[in-house]
Amino acid sequence: MKLASVCVYCGSSFGQSPRYRDAAARLGTLLAEREITLIYGGGGVGLMGALAQAALSAGGEVIGVIPRFLRRAERGLDRLTRLEVVESMHARKERMFALADAFIVLPGGFGTLDETVEMLTWRQLGLHDKPIVLIDLDGYWHPLSRLADHIFESGFAQPSARRLLCLVPSPEAALEILAEAPEPAISPAAPERL
Repeated sequence: MKLASVCVYCGSSFGQSPRYRDAAARLGTLLAEREITLIYGGGGVGLMGALAQAALSAGGEVIGVIPRFLRRAERGLDRLTRLEVVESMHARKERMFALADAFIVLPGGFGTLDETVEMLTWRQLGLHDKPIVLIDLDGYWHPLSRLADHIFESGFAQPSARRLLCLVPSPEAALEILAEAPEPAISPAAPERL
């Protein structure tokens, strides 16, 4: 598919492995080099900051979406192509969804997990068919994959939903998967349906 924009979910801290920061910076650079607009949470700290700074340094367009109450904690970057300030976490997810053609997930905490699971849920419910790819550095997302298997085995989701969880080892692999993905066939859902 032809990508104009990709939403990236990732941590507002760096985590324990320097590979996480390196992958975030590499992804930001690759998006800029491919002229794909980065949509992200608007913060200037942790992996979010490394991702955005790398994209900007490589000449890319970066749109941040940040809730007003997080502007100080996540140190919203003002030198972005555009920074949108919204009123809630849910408004942030809706806006990032609306701006993105696809989603890439780097390591992160509960916020990253929340965003990822909500997009997977919306896709499972047929509200969208935008691709979602998780970069599984050092097996970071393996526990989520095991939990998904447990959910399927326990009968709380159809096994066909397994295809929604796509794990890859690197930023390059994530972009390759997205480039090969079919164009979305579902019209984006109206906000009241989300």
